[in-house]
Amino acid sequence: MNKYILFLVGLLFIVTSCKNKNEVSIPIDEIMIENYDSYGEKISVKEVYDKVSLDDKYKNLDTSDTIDIAFISTVNAVCKAKGCWMRVALKEDKETMVKFKDYGFFVPKDIENDTVIVQGRAFVSEVSVEEQRHYARDAGKSEDEIMAITAPKKTYSFISDGVLIKKQ
Repeated sequence: MNKYILFLVGLLFIVTSCKNKNEVSIPIDEIMIENYDSYGEKISVKEVYDKVSLDDKYKNLDTSDTIDIAFISTVNAVCKAKGCWMRVALKEDKETMVKFKDYGFFVPKDIENDTVIVQGRAFVSEVSVEEQRHYARDAGKSEDEIMAITAPKKTYSFISDGVLIKKQ
């Protein structure tokens, strides 16, 4: 019996010590939601990850994998035509392309550098040259920058069903 208890305690120690210690999440109850404008569905998760933790999760995904998650970060770029997508910062110079579920909602076109909480599904995708050029046009890039796009690339993608944007 003592060996069994000792085995369970040891197993519990191994499982808890293997958890990613670099992962940072904030309970949704600790975020002052009233300081945010809401778009799309209501945020329903219990915890929100930081952008570094999301970046780490992307590294473990293949192109066929998805994870349901919410994260907090800042907007690098937004569609200037309709607000139908945004690029959101991850760690260092990485970012994720966020689109909105079924084009069911859009975000304001002037939210660069604003803090957002994004809820939805993260995945890795390959983006064609044509699609990259389309996004570059939407972002107001020059024709030279658009034509410099010549190869497909793997990107971190996100389909959001709800977004909170911090009020100014």
